Amino acid sequence: MTQILLGAVSLGLLWSIMTIGVYITYRILDIADLSVEGTLPLGAAVACAMITRGGDPYLASLCALLAGCAAGLCTGILHTKLKIPALLSGILTMIALYSINLRIMGAPNVSILRMNTVFRPLVKAGLTGSVAIIIVGGLCALALISILYWFFGTELGSAVRATGNNPRMVRAQGINTDSMKILGLVLSNGLVALSGAFIAQSQNFADVQMGAGSIVIGLASLIIGEVLFGGRGFYRRLVAVILGAVVYRLIIALVLELGMNPNDLKLFTAITVALALWLPQGKQLLRTVRKSTGKEAA
Repeated sequence: MTQILLGAVSLGLLWSIMTIGVYITYRILDIADLSVEGTLPLGAAVACAMITRGGDPYLASLCALLAGCAAGLCTGILHTKLKIPALLSGILTMIALYSINLRIMGAPNVSILRMNTVFRPLVKAGLTGSVAIIIVGGLCALALISILYWFFGTELGSAVRATGNNPRMVRAQGINTDSMKILGLVLSNGLVALSGAFIAQSQNFADVQMGAGSIVIGLASLIIGEVLFGGRGFYRRLVAVILGAVVYRLIIALVLELGMNPNDLKLFTAITVALALWLPQGKQLLRTVRKSTGKEAA
């Protein structure tokens, strides 16, 4: 049981990096960006392709991040310059990335078993794979939220946040909202690709289909984190995103341990997201019913 929990926490920390990327677009920019379903395997493809050719895993992870940024730039240009709706822009990028990922890998999947990864030095030092992933994933996640907390406190970062909150006001201040949207999409997809690179190195392979349903997983982790750990303060919300990803993976591990068919996981995730999204309206409805009941009793 301990090994299952360690595995869930380690995987949750790696997926939390992707969830932070989803948070940037979904919460800060108020955009549902479906390109992440192609960007996640893009990061895995770039990292594994470089590692199989003898590349340094740290450099491979950095290149994966940059490739994700390029994908986010494409989505941003489609949305802002070509005036294609954000949802369709993400879908177009996701479809294009499927072919690009196949080109990069040269096959539907690539194995890096027994090759050098960012986790291998810690494993050679005597740590188990799960513990090594927890250390690397945890440090990377904490570093990222610290950097993002600093960035979104700068004038440029505040402009990005304001663009998602009130674009008309931002334009009235002379700020180019298109540039802010592009910057947010670049940051988001870069983090998603970095997450894909780490996930591929943890499972020792990349697959062209590994991004399927990632947007739903990201939303589930995001909403669980907000419901359980969210509160006032931007840094606290970023921490809640990481904890939400870990809790989501613990829930998945628990339901699998209780005997759920793995084929039903996506259905379970979709229902979880739907209920979590409905929760604020449900609370409001409950308060309204209580008030009505109280008035009738009086």
